[in-house]
Amino acid sequence: MFQGSMVAMATPMHNDGALDEAGLERLVEFHIERGTDAIVAVGTTGESATLDHAEHDHVMRRTVEIARGRITVMGGCGANSTWEAEALAHRALEAGCAAALLVTPYYNKPTQEGLYQHFRHIADRVPIPQILYNVPGRTGVDLLPETVDRLADVANIVAIKEASGSLERAEEVIERCGDRIDLYCGEDARNLALMNAGARGCVSVTANVAPALMHQMCDAALAGDQPRAEALDARLAALHNALFLETNPIPVKWALNAMGLMDAGMRLPLTPLSAPYHETVRQALKLADAL
Repeated sequence: MFQGSMVAMATPMHNDGALDEAGLERLVEFHIERGTDAIVAVGTTGESATLDHAEHDHVMRRTVEIARGRITVMGGCGANSTWEAEALAHRALEAGCAAALLVTPYYNKPTQEGLYQHFRHIADRVPIPQILYNVPGRTGVDLLPETVDRLADVANIVAIKEASGSLERAEEVIERCGDRIDLYCGEDARNLALMNAGARGCVSVTANVAPALMHQMCDAALAGDQPRAEALDARLAALHNALFLETNPIPVKWALNAMGLMDAGMRLPLTPLSAPYHETVRQALKLADAL
């Protein structure tokens, strides 16, 4: 249903942590100008965990308003309460988002049956295309392929963002479900490998700062132009590593500030990028012609 380079967009904030409205507009226009295929607003990289419900709703709505139909906008709607996730999905629908991204419930560690019922509950009640999001390193729970297989039969569950870091896992999901839902890579260092295995694109942190290169790499991979895809991915490789030297979105917010796109603000408990990493991130930006 969706494909290509989908940016997990950072939420611009001033140095005091307040939302940066002008920065949000700059970022959306930046992605439209440079060919990003879709924006995911208020996902993990967007610091959804520290935005209150009104702010969450506002960022989704403003992103859709700024986009004016020129780029697909998806809303991050995950929560560890099924009813809260349902409410956020309703807000994404009302805001005009094209889809809702729903992370597995974190901290309370549901069983596979609990995960199935969580996603099924939301899908049955909110008529918006829904993308499952599996990132066990963040949530402490792993959405297994057999559960994805069950959920793939739900009409408005259209894709999964797979960020377990396992190529074998992605291949199993594609083998089981590939004709019923799409798979997107959720780990930038694995983007090309997963697209070669059948993924339809990526939800990318790196695309925040190198959107044109990421779009071109995805286009080449999806077109089967392996030499071009490999050459483009090689130019992005240093960023794939540098942007995860500390917890995402710490490095990418520093990078966006260095590029002049927004203030460096973020909310506790996240703290600014440690000084020893500044030059590493700066050099990675230069290798990708982002700085």
